[in-house]
Amino acid sequence: MELSNLGKGYAVTGQIAPGDIPAMRDAGYAAIVCNRPDGEAPGQPSSAEVRAAAEAAGIAYRYNPLSPGELTPGHVHRQADAIANADGPVLAHCASGKRAAMLWALANPEGLGADERIERAGAAGYDLSDMRGQL
Repeated sequence: MELSNLGKGYAVTGQIAPGDIPAMRDAGYAAIVCNRPDGEAPGQPSSAEVRAAAEAAGIAYRYNPLSPGELTPGHVHRQADAIANADGPVLAHCASGKRAAMLWALANPEGLGADERIERAGAAGYDLSDMRGQL
């Protein structure tokens, strides 16, 4: 599993599994945000399975599923709330990490300009340049 840091205390990655949680705890993550809807792909762990493992390890868990093409202001608000209310670093995940990166860029927890958010996401492998108008 490859983690991409986008900002102060915020990283993204692709799908995680319950067995990944101890490494996340050891890396210091205080919260996990799942941006992938349950059942999106065969064999994908359910959010309930990952939540149970996270909570057993003392990591807060938030479920903010975003299906491709269905972004709403509510998604952005919930992501911003999860970041703002975490007791430490946040790891957000989806299938590839791109939706989690998009939600970080839209929530803009550090008050960065659009170019800086696009640059950080690009350095992590996520091209958000087509979102410039939204940022």
